[in-house]
This record gives sequence, structure tokens and C-alpha cells, in this order.
Amino acid sequence: MGLHKENWGVVTGGPAQGRPPVAGPEASGHHGHVHFDDPTVAASYAASHQGSGPAKRYFSSRFHAVFQILNRCPGGDLLDVGCGPGMFVRRVLDTRPGEFRITAVDRAPAMLAEASGRTAGAEIELTVGEAEALPFPDASFDVVVAMGVLEYCDAPAALRELDRVVRPDGLVLVTMLNPLSPYRLFEWGVYWPLLRLFGQVEGLLGLPPERRHGVPRSGIRALSAGRLRRMMREAGLRPVDIVHYDLTPSVPPFDRFAHRWTRRHERPADTVSRGVFHWPGTAYLVAAAGSR
Repeated sequence: MGLHKENWGVVTGGPAQGRPPVAGPEASGHHGHVHFDDPTVAASYAASHQGSGPAKRYFSSRFHAVFQILNRCPGGDLLDVGCGPGMFVRRVLDTRPGEFRITAVDRAPAMLAEASGRTAGAEIELTVGEAEALPFPDASFDVVVAMGVLEYCDAPAALRELDRVVRPDGLVLVTMLNPLSPYRLFEWGVYWPLLRLFGQVEGLLGLPPERRHGVPRSGIRALSAGRLRRMMREAGLRPVDIVHYDLTPSVPPFDRFAHRWTRRHERPADTVSRGVFHWPGTAYLVAAAGSR
């Protein structure tokens, strides 16, 4: 995969689903079975930002949290680490036209091809590279964003690189799946193991692989908010804000049905929290300042 974009579970559901699996926030191609340098998978990942359901809810909430903070920034040189199919870059171009000089990096050429098509005509730089060894000089950017990256790479090394390439007192935004949220605890500890068990039983019953339930091993290494902030400080960054997002009271697979009833009344602002009621957030964002 590119710089480890979250994959939306790549849950395969057998004949009841009636559609091919779509990459979603948790089946990493770097450590798991989903390879985001496959053009088909890259396109599916981009498509998961659209429509409705848990994937759309997650990505919309994440963008809301990110832009709450980014909108305080006057502009400048911006780096998107692990840019994937260019959804964030496209949003910046549409909402802050001409205010940022954008560079986007991803380890997967297929993701960069998607991003290139999505940003055609815009003056941006697309580069192949690793989060742990960014191909840029020190202090090159005013803003550095890494969404859905740290879960799938050497987080301490990547954080040191983010601090290296951001300018003194520049803005660094990173996201992380929340391993302590009820949603993730149930998804990773109950739902996914059950799907794998069902798939094994279906295999014993002779169902072909494409019709079995299952979830590829994701390779996710999610960190608690406290641990990530300590790691950021050790890398030289200074955390200044934290926002939990994708607040949801439901768990998979019931969230798919609950969302059909709530999506008409749900506002993006209702899906983020800085207060006590942050525990339902399936992920969080940390804003930090670069080394002085």
C-alpha cells in the first residue's frame, strides 16, 4: 500500500454482500494482504470516501477534525505524507485555493496515479517516498500532515522525519486509530475474529475462497493517545491539541444499519470531541508544533 493508508477492513462477506471487497480503514497492504500499489485497490480506496456507511462517516469526520485546525493556518508550504489517492489534497485545493504550495508523497505509484488524476491541472508536486525517510531537506514545510500512516510504519522514525522536514514552530497534524474505543475493541477483538472463523467453516463446507467471509491480517499498530504524545515529544515535536473523531455509539456490523437512520440528522461537528465525551471516537488527531 502507499504510505499505509487505512483500509476499510476489506471485509469480505460471501454471497450475502454481493459486491467485491472495498479497501477501508484497516487492511494495510504493507503488513497485510491488501496491496495499495494495485490500481484496482487504489481506486476502491478512493471510492470508499464517497457514498454512505461507516467508511464515509469515518473519512468525513476525519476531514472535519483536520480542517478545524488547518483553517487557522494562513497558508504556506504543505506536505501530505501518505497522500493516497489525493482526497485531502483535492479538498485543500477546493477550499483554500492558492493558499498552499502542496507536495504529496506516497510509497505506492498506483496511489500517486490516482492522486494525479484527481488533481490534474493543479500546481502540486507528487513524489514516491517513505514516511521513515522523506526525500526532502530539513525545515522545508510550514505544515506537515500524516493521516492514516503511523499505524502501519515505524512510528518513532516517521515522527522524527516529520519533525525534521517541518519548519521551526510549523504545524504537524497526525491521526491514529483509537485502540481504546469501544468500536475498535469490538471490531478487532470480536467482529473480525468471528468473520475469520466463519470463513474457515465455509472453507470446510467447500465454499470457494471468493465467497467466504474473512478479514486479512491488517498489521495495525495503533497507539493510545498518551503513548503517541509521549512518542511525539521524544521525536522533538510539541503536542498542543488533540481531537477525537468519528464518534459513534454503535459497533460493527450494526453501525451500518444505525447509520442509515442517523445520517440525515448527523452533522460533522457532532462526530468530533475535545471534551470528556471523547471515548466513542474510533480515531483521534494530534496537532503539534515543530522544534524551535
